[in-house]
Amino acid sequence: MTPSTIATITTSSDAPIPPTIIPSTILENLPTFNSVFYFDEKLRSLETTFSEYRQTNPFVDVVSVILGIVHHYMTQQMTEAIREAVKSQVKQQVSRILPRIEEFVNATLEAEVLTRSSHSSRTSYAIAADLSEMELKKILIEKIEGNKSIQRSDEQRNLYKALVEAYDADKAILDTYGESTILKRIREDDDQEGPSAGSDRGSKR
Repeated sequence: MTPSTIATITTSSDAPIPPTIIPSTILENLPTFNSVFYFDEKLRSLETTFSEYRQTNPFVDVVSVILGIVHHYMTQQMTEAIREAVKSQVKQQVSRILPRIEEFVNATLEAEVLTRSSHSSRTSYAIAADLSEMELKKILIEKIEGNKSIQRSDEQRNLYKALVEAYDADKAILDTYGESTILKRIREDDDQEGPSAGSDRGSKR
């Protein structure tokens, strides 16, 4: 082997190998994974077969009925759970509100008792006031008669006469009917004058 031959072989071994160019038409015509295994056709076939199976198989209706029963049972269970939750919430709210209701009722009853007690006290005071008024009339009549002041003028004699007539009338009523007549008169005065006016009349006496 000559030196020139060796150089030629070395030069040829160092030269780069150009890449192989594949035409695009060949790449486009290569089969895909889907086309090789026919997945689209198999899927459509399965869908068609299942649809026909549902139409011809009687057990499909049974399965649908079972699903409906399960759904109804779950709905009932959910409704029952909601009902129990509502009951629990109502019990909690009642336990919180009940003391306030009792407090309000007690306050209302106390106010009613105080009102009746006040009315009873005012009635008793009015009776005592009417009796005291009669005693005052009697005392005043006795003083006038003792001082002989009724003979000083016609005006004084008229006042004395009216005082005696009023005293005799009240005494006759009290002796005949007792305190019930005074209570009736007090009620009539309250109805005519109103509660506030009746209170003022009792307080003035």
